[in-house]
Amino acid sequence: MRFSLRVAPPKIIETRGNGVFEPARPEPFTGPPRDYLKMFLLARKDYLSVFRSGDYRSRVSQMRGFGRQLVMVNVPEQVKYVLATRHDNFERKSPAMRRALEYLLGDGLFISDGETWKCRRPLVSDIVHKSRLPQFAGHMEAVTLDLVQRWQGLPPDTVIDALAEMGGLTAEIIARAVFGDDIGPDDAGEVVAGFTSFQSLVDNLNLAYVAGFDNGIPLLKTPRLRRAIWRVRRVIDRIAINHLEGRSHDGSMLDLLVRRQQKNPELGLDHDALRNEAATIFMAGQETTAATLTWAWYLLANAPWSEAALHEEIERVCGRRPPTLDDVPKLEYCRAVVEETLRLYPPVPVLGRQAREADRIGSIDVLPAAIITISPWLLHRNPDIWTRPHHFVPERFLGGWRPVPYSYIPFASGPRICAGLQFGLTETILCLAILAQRFTVRVAPGATVRPASRLTLRPQNGLPVTIHTR
Repeated sequence: MRFSLRVAPPKIIETRGNGVFEPARPEPFTGPPRDYLKMFLLARKDYLSVFRSGDYRSRVSQMRGFGRQLVMVNVPEQVKYVLATRHDNFERKSPAMRRALEYLLGDGLFISDGETWKCRRPLVSDIVHKSRLPQFAGHMEAVTLDLVQRWQGLPPDTVIDALAEMGGLTAEIIARAVFGDDIGPDDAGEVVAGFTSFQSLVDNLNLAYVAGFDNGIPLLKTPRLRRAIWRVRRVIDRIAINHLEGRSHDGSMLDLLVRRQQKNPELGLDHDALRNEAATIFMAGQETTAATLTWAWYLLANAPWSEAALHEEIERVCGRRPPTLDDVPKLEYCRAVVEETLRLYPPVPVLGRQAREADRIGSIDVLPAAIITISPWLLHRNPDIWTRPHHFVPERFLGGWRPVPYSYIPFASGPRICAGLQFGLTETILCLAILAQRFTVRVAPGATVRPASRLTLRPQNGLPVTIHTR
């Protein structure tokens, strides 16, 4: 008898109709309630695969299968309790996330906590504040127009990977904004490929933590993992050093960090700290925006009525001139498309927090060191909150309508809400508008789209597409 630790992934649900599109999502898990081994094996590769139908409803539940208490929260009021009201007790990121990213980000803001986080959060928030958007928008416009030129030179029916294309686009934008440096397509491709490889090698769960080790155990640095880390850090470190040694342009985010440290030495931002914060801003801004743009192309390609409304708005607002930052407030439907994309495919679909002390969430008594899971994927598709929760309906975000507080959290919420929210949202709207003005994007015939939750939510194996000039 042969014993295998491989499990088949769930089937994908994807339906189309007249004016209706239900985009790709995995079938809910239907295995036995205590089939922990199968659930663990599925979750290692894709966390979305272990959610049952009932997990999408408004409830707080717990599991103690491996000895560690795991609490899942899917009620807006209790989401607020964890992320805002009792933020001090649930500030710490899960060991799985910290262990997964420490090799890339060091003690960067995304995975830091305590005094390090308190010291750096205001600094980074100020640097990526929306008031600085005019300073960085020129990079967004220029790099996207460069991509327009390259796409116009593609031979007809060329199949390209939208995820890689959007990854290269956002890598170049964030490199210029963070470092004041033009990294070029080769280095941008290295960052995208390296992080893609890194994600494929990192488990969603730190089994050692679930089994009882207080902080889990570090990732095993296999040769493949080392190569993936090297591909990313080589590029980031080189351009960071160029900047710190005065070989790049002024006005970048890193330049602002350096000047702030010079003005306030008590911040303690040494070379490693500056590099870690630059890497954090770079990776957070590059990966999440690339994934959102990729999902937006997939959704628009399958919803021609929505694509037509988007094109009509861009033509009405901009005519034939390229969209600019000044147009973003008037591109209301474009924003709605982006917001609906973030609802259906939140860049970080599972938020994990570690309880410092005993607490109570809803009817659940929470033990010290328990893991609290809040999943934007589940929350955004909760049928108790959203009408047609699995369907692509950008119109739900029009007319001044806003969702129930703490039911829509694509950038997290509370004190740890993404510092670069406005930067990323503006970048996504502007890039989408500039490219959609000139092109339609179609999913390549025969391509299968499967959402996969690793560190971020992206199409498994990318998104093969063809580009068509309008």
